[in-house]
Amino acid sequence: MEPAGLPTKELRLHLVTWNVGTASPPPDVTGLLQLNSTGPTMDMYVIGLQEVNSKITNFLSDLAFDDPWSIFFMTVLSPLGYIKLSSVRMQGLLLLIFVKHVHLPFIQDIHTDYTRTGLYGYWGNKGGVSVRMSLFGHTICFMNCHLPAHMENTEQRLDDFEKILEMQFEGEDIPSPLDHELLFWFGDLNFRIADYGIHFVRESISNKRFNLLWEKDQLNMAKNQEEFLKDFKEGPLQFKPTYKFDLDSEVYDTREQKSLFWFNEKKRKPAWTDRILWKVKNLSEVASKEGEFPEEENPISVTLNSYVSHMSYGISDHKPVTGTFTLEMKPLVSDPMVMLHPEGEWSAEHDVLIRYSAAPELPSSAWDWIGLFQVTFKHVKDYVTYAWVEDDEVSSSKNSKQVYMSASEIPKMGGEFLLCYYSNNLQSIVGISEPFQIQPSQTPVEKDVPEEESSLLQKTDNPESDGGFENRKSI
Repeated sequence: MEPAGLPTKELRLHLVTWNVGTASPPPDVTGLLQLNSTGPTMDMYVIGLQEVNSKITNFLSDLAFDDPWSIFFMTVLSPLGYIKLSSVRMQGLLLLIFVKHVHLPFIQDIHTDYTRTGLYGYWGNKGGVSVRMSLFGHTICFMNCHLPAHMENTEQRLDDFEKILEMQFEGEDIPSPLDHELLFWFGDLNFRIADYGIHFVRESISNKRFNLLWEKDQLNMAKNQEEFLKDFKEGPLQFKPTYKFDLDSEVYDTREQKSLFWFNEKKRKPAWTDRILWKVKNLSEVASKEGEFPEEENPISVTLNSYVSHMSYGISDHKPVTGTFTLEMKPLVSDPMVMLHPEGEWSAEHDVLIRYSAAPELPSSAWDWIGLFQVTFKHVKDYVTYAWVEDDEVSSSKNSKQVYMSASEIPKMGGEFLLCYYSNNLQSIVGISEPFQIQPSQTPVEKDVPEEESSLLQKTDNPESDGGFENRKSI
């Protein structure tokens, strides 16, 4: 642990939950992600989607390649300096996490898991997907859920959520969701507004008297009755219920079509089905302090800055909901495990060198590697080329080591790049350089072989390939 007195770290987190109803991504998500905000930029984006198209052909292709929604958000966020840190998919449930480059060395112990609750636990159309991590030494878990539908299924929703909370992440000493210092719970939770009729509900919404409906919201009622929910916090529901809308409109369900056996299908009563909640560990122990925690008892504090819906998005019958948070914490880790930088001027005219130094606690491995990435890289596999830290080492001293990259592997066109040190044992990036320029080659680039194909020919033991890396590990 670092010495006492480190300044408090503030991170801005933007969390999205959206039941997309099997639709394709919209043309623009600037408002959804607050990309035009005049305030500070976000440090992390957490995006939970439900009902992503999971037809068998789509699902199989998505297993082999990134799904269209992942590609879409990577395309939007990578030019802004965010990379996809982690993702997990279970049929229609998808959870994506993006972070700024600068935070990568301080995020470790990333694990994913999922729990099926549909068809008595055998089918993944309902359930939860989770990502947990250590962020500056503090444990955080994100849980995206899709719970059973319909007014009468409140108890089933609660039972399913209790089951999801019991999931255990793989590996030793990896806690369950409730063991984390901070847990975010969000998704299409499908809780409805009880007792009141559809006309009273719609009239209250039209008059923006949302408070008349809060006490009959099934989730609010459950939080007052169920012990395991009492420590979960949520912002005020000061936005219109987000379900059910006609497509491409801001009009609540106006269906007139016939359903099975030609009976009129009942219009859905509006409801706040799409929610974002959070829980700070041991919050109940200090509840009497009304949210004001002494530093020694509150390693993380959470401030909700906004909790809103986005009515302009009409691709599904749900409207997306976002929560923007400020996380304050005393960092338990203040220095990256690896410091690295390019030596001298880089160009494709000559071999180049990387100098790095590693902290004693780094669990180094023969399969650690340093990747060269464009500054707009999308994820850890999106490298231009790489060097094995042991095989390609050219010098070593007590304080630092040097690794070389061949001139033939350096991009001929030049540009702005980063170096990242990937730890095989920690399965994460533990060091990242400042951005630097590679000078374009003065030699004409051969046009016979595309640059992407050329780079693949240069190294066969690709650290992220299906076969090469595993074969190397078994040597």
